[in-house]
Amino acid sequence: MQKREFVYQARAGRVVFGPGSLQHLEREMLELKSERALILCSPEQKEMGEAVATRLGARAAGVFDRAVMHVPLELAKEGRALARELNADCAIAVGGGSTIGLGKAIALASGLPIIAVPTTYAGSEMTPIYGITDAGLKKTGTDPRVLPKIVIYDADLTMSLPIALSVTSGINAIAHAAEALYSRDANPVTSLMAEEGIAAFARALPAIVADPQDVEARADAQYGAWLCGTVLGSVGMALHHKLCHTLGGSFNLPHAQTHTIVLPHALAYNRHAAPEAMERIARALGSEDAAIGVYELAKRCGAPLALKDIGMSPEDVSKAADIASSNPYWNPRPIQHDALLKLLQNAFDGVAPRAASA
Repeated sequence: MQKREFVYQARAGRVVFGPGSLQHLEREMLELKSERALILCSPEQKEMGEAVATRLGARAAGVFDRAVMHVPLELAKEGRALARELNADCAIAVGGGSTIGLGKAIALASGLPIIAVPTTYAGSEMTPIYGITDAGLKKTGTDPRVLPKIVIYDADLTMSLPIALSVTSGINAIAHAAEALYSRDANPVTSLMAEEGIAAFARALPAIVADPQDVEARADAQYGAWLCGTVLGSVGMALHHKLCHTLGGSFNLPHAQTHTIVLPHALAYNRHAAPEAMERIARALGSEDAAIGVYELAKRCGAPLALKDIGMSPEDVSKAADIASSNPYWNPRPIQHDALLKLLQNAFDGVAPRAASA
């Protein structure tokens, strides 16, 4: 049954969507009344960052190609200092969650407006959520200053995204929508977006695996990223995101792969506590069961299924359970340390979640 009483907070932001839409970048800078842009990218996408700078010509103040996972505090400070030094009046974050996260960290203390040009499907460009890692602990928060003012979705920029990263990035986004459906802040608007976003990825990811140059599938995945990111920015998250923040920030596991592996097990943990949400997730995936549907989608698309395969050590399982249970996020099912330990052990081993009747 839909909630009759709820609060829905729309997030201001301008979206420019469609293959080839990067051509509108200068127009969008003018929309912000900006004259000098600092372009942010990762070392791996330096060529793309420099191409954006070339496109902007005199409007490009410089390129900062140092973005890495989990946004170390020192790197954020370095980016802010460079923006001041170059007299930049906006930043253009070109890349995935690491680059957009760096842009957010810069904006948090400087107020510098961000134009996001995502090249993966994680959806963080649509949220006011930031994460900064300091002394081995990832601290997250929400602040309207970090929400990009403009987001440009150009499917052409995702055509070279490797299949493996396309899949894990997409399932990372599915995690946002899945937890939005059983969030205590859930409302009919975000729930519609969440189910549609999951369905878009359920269509797009197998099509991208079959043909990485399928621009329609790439655009469908960006559509899913937009929807899933929007719900992530509108409602609170639960156990799954707490686990992934712990595994990423404290054990330096790769972000998208970690989300992909943990999600089926987090859904199985919450299965009986949020039956309506699980029904909607399963329906969007075309599956009988939400947890099994995500696991099978990941397996079908060749994604990693076990934390042990992406760098986690056996002794870290109990440490992660201790950290995640010490200061848990709200969750529909109460957080129980022993149950959490079992969840993480299953994710470490990569076993399939049990069926709902088990």
